Amino acid sequence: MAILSRRIVFLFSVIFLSSSISSLSFSPADEYLVNCGSNVDSTVDNRRFVSDASKVKFFSSEGSVSLQGEDLAPNVPQIYRTARVFARQAKYEFNVREKGTHMVRLHFNRLSSSQIDLNDAEFHVTVNGHVVLRNFNGNNDDSSSKVREFLIWVDVGEVVVRFVPSEDSKLAFVNAIEVISAPKDLIADVATSVSRDGTGKLNGLGKQAMEVVYRINVGGRKVTPFNDTLWRTWLPDDDLFKTVDASSHKAYFTGRIKYRPGGASREVGPDNVYNTARVGNVMSWDFPVSTGYKYLIRMHFCDIASESLGMLYFNVYINGNLAYQDFDISDATGYVLASPYYMDFVVDLTADSNNPLGSSITVSVGPSNKTSVDEHRVDAMLNGVEIMKMNNSMGSLDGFVSTDMILTSCPNRRNLSIFIAMMASMCIFMSFYVVVQRKKVRDDISWTKLPMDVRQDNLKSGNQFSARKP
Repeated sequence: MAILSRRIVFLFSVIFLSSSISSLSFSPADEYLVNCGSNVDSTVDNRRFVSDASKVKFFSSEGSVSLQGEDLAPNVPQIYRTARVFARQAKYEFNVREKGTHMVRLHFNRLSSSQIDLNDAEFHVTVNGHVVLRNFNGNNDDSSSKVREFLIWVDVGEVVVRFVPSEDSKLAFVNAIEVISAPKDLIADVATSVSRDGTGKLNGLGKQAMEVVYRINVGGRKVTPFNDTLWRTWLPDDDLFKTVDASSHKAYFTGRIKYRPGGASREVGPDNVYNTARVGNVMSWDFPVSTGYKYLIRMHFCDIASESLGMLYFNVYINGNLAYQDFDISDATGYVLASPYYMDFVVDLTADSNNPLGSSITVSVGPSNKTSVDEHRVDAMLNGVEIMKMNNSMGSLDGFVSTDMILTSCPNRRNLSIFIAMMASMCIFMSFYVVVQRKKVRDDISWTKLPMDVRQDNLKSGNQFSARKP
């Protein structure tokens, strides 16, 4: 009964926090929300997505069409009811005012339509010179809409998103696009690298292109964009939590999360992530990933379970390797309970690129030698995890290919080049033909003898061909 009461109180606090968070929304310098293929604007989670057919032209492509989905469920959001479909290379261009990291979210929902068969969709996507999707078909394993999120560093004054059909017979499509400038503290430039050889410092993360692979609310429920100041989605950890430890349990907090300078901001992680956690002895989470890349692992902590300060010490492990020993969360948060903090780690899986089965990243927390022996102690805890794939040496997030390789092998570009070459050859041939014909006409005229019986008026008219005798 006590557990049920705590959960009811927790649910009421979530509702209260949801309404307060909406009034504290982050205001980005650049924000584009585009409803692709629609003639009207749409509102989703109190956010207005502007039609790409509006007066402000975002995309450029000859032959693109707008597609309206058929037989859709009534609860499907408006941005997933239409799509912009391309039969050849196309691009969306967004002017940006702020230099730095931008969040680029691409929304896909492969619509059913009697007009166009999107089963023929297969395409590549590049963003500012980074290959972010390759041979993508928009197929969703769970038969629902899918959002692919990327973090792109922008030096120049624009974000360019290109869609390239993989073959002549293939199509490209997109349902909605978001381009939003990120807060300055979203991606730190330094992280701790973790390997079998130990730990070290890795610099230069800020200018890396990244794809968000996992964003997990540990011990809590799904967090929707409406309840996140950066409009992110956080999923529950139940399918990834691998520990069968009877002592582990979920913790809920109904008080106020105390954000403070130097710690995690609300943009780094929302209240609804920090007010839930898993608490236990040794706990692990397993994340399947693609090999051939480095990954940024962000772990979110907020001590919502300790009864007093200075009691929570634990170790952090990545793939079984010690990443942080004797983590003192009280010291990290300036001796404030319920104050959020995060740590960034990087693992290198490029050496496993030949493994056809892929790989996985295991994140674990467990007690340290400094763990309190008090009966009310907390051995270890975790509130949230984010895993982001980092671009490889080719600048790609999907395969060992570059943007130049994608664009030069594009069948539409090749056909266009052939067409231009053919037109040029035809122009040269026609020019040569005209010159030859003119020369032949001049030669015929210069050697034609005038008949002796031509009339005087014909001589005056200068029409030398009309007066010829057969």
